[in-house]
Amino acid sequence: MVVMKNKNMKDDQYVKAFIMNHGSFAPKRYTYSEIKKMTNSFKEKLGQGGYGSVYKGKLLDGRLVAVKVINELKGSGEEFINEVASISRTSHVNIVTLLGYSYETTKRALVYEFMPNGSLDKFIYNHEPSSTNCQLEREKLFQIVVGIARGLEYLHRGCSTRILHFDIKPQNILLDEDFCPKISDFGLARLCQKKESIVSMLGTRGTIGYIAPEVFSRNFGGVSYKADVYSYGMLVLEMVGRRKNSNVVMSHSSENYFPHWIYQELNLNVNVGNHMDMMEEGEEMERKMILVSLWCIQTVPPDRPSMTKVVEMLEGGLQSIEIPPKPFLSSPKRSIQNSSTTSLS
Repeated sequence: MVVMKNKNMKDDQYVKAFIMNHGSFAPKRYTYSEIKKMTNSFKEKLGQGGYGSVYKGKLLDGRLVAVKVINELKGSGEEFINEVASISRTSHVNIVTLLGYSYETTKRALVYEFMPNGSLDKFIYNHEPSSTNCQLEREKLFQIVVGIARGLEYLHRGCSTRILHFDIKPQNILLDEDFCPKISDFGLARLCQKKESIVSMLGTRGTIGYIAPEVFSRNFGGVSYKADVYSYGMLVLEMVGRRKNSNVVMSHSSENYFPHWIYQELNLNVNVGNHMDMMEEGEEMERKMILVSLWCIQTVPPDRPSMTKVVEMLEGGLQSIEIPPKPFLSSPKRSIQNSSTTSLS
């Protein structure tokens, strides 16, 4: 009991420090009773994850919101405020807007703008039959890919403090009524100065299947914003392949590594230039997404482009993008489920 009391006191210190540092710029703080009222006693659940549950709610002015209620036994006050502090520094069309939060000892909640189309994952996997699962056309997929890239570029370069997300995956990309993508869930994010190229980490953070090699093994180099670039590349490959990268990997051999499957399935080794004139616009978009994503998942971090370069490649001509080397890293052994999120720091 003494340990729990000390932990709660420590968590409260994070909250107080955050409010003092952000002052009037801090998101609105709600009481838990207000959270309960805006969700009509948590009547309509939108989703469930390891962090807790998301409910549909409505503010007094009539605006719809999504309320993420954090599990009482999971996550520290530091991690909770980390998400609030990270996202409150942002203002971008491709970053979800945090409208408020509630923090009362073990009862924590985050209030976000409501995204009518939910998360990206339900629109890109063709093996999950569902009444809400519809296949997005290539042009719309391409627009989403570009939007996510712009959001990440903003986090890396557009903020006064660089934000490294560390958990880019389909479940953390939300879609508004026009299918405009918005990056969400900053619970594992790290803030760092722009001049810092390498960040110190005590453990692995991210989701299996999207974690950059240097994050789970420092033998591949230091951890930097290039870790987000890798996760983005894996996300885009899934969007193009219409399947989870873990489902392609039936064993841990390099031949079954998801990017290798993309190479084989989509004939990336064919000289793109010989077919440039005959390509339809949709085919050109798809080939561009493949080339860019394979550059993003290069094993050595310096070989990956910045998100600024990614946006340039996506918005430029296909002929200006070189064919990247075939990925040589095999998929890490999956001792835990692909959908689980690991945070040891």
